[in-house]
Amino acid sequence: MQRYEFKVVPAPRKDEKLRGVKTVEERFAQSLTTLMNQMGRDGWDYVRADTLPVDERSGFTGSKTSFQYLLVFRRPLDEAAALKASLMTKPEEVKSTPRLGPAEPPAGTAPALGPAAGSDLAAE
Repeated sequence: MQRYEFKVVPAPRKDEKLRGVKTVEERFAQSLTTLMNQMGRDGWDYVRADTLPVDERSGFTGSKTSFQYLLVFRRPLDEAAALKASLMTKPEEVKSTPRLGPAEPPAGTAPALGPAAGSDLAAE
């Protein structure tokens, strides 16, 4: 079974200004082409584009939802990286959390609250 690693990058928001490329659509397509060719040179294959909601802070107490446009890429892991990834993702043995017993009443009496008796600070 082939294993992959994934990389998600924001889609370009601004178009590139190039000679001979005049329309917004052509400039945006060129920006996307540049990004995809750069990722391809690094061994990443394009998988898909996604739009996902993100909750952002707005003012002191408010929040608003915006949408982020993302491009998803993947590349195959080599055998060593696949083995390392599988070891990292295996669930470790779950250790049971020690349970606390019933609370015991405190031994003796609690000290009095207030300034310490016989302290130089108490006399001031």
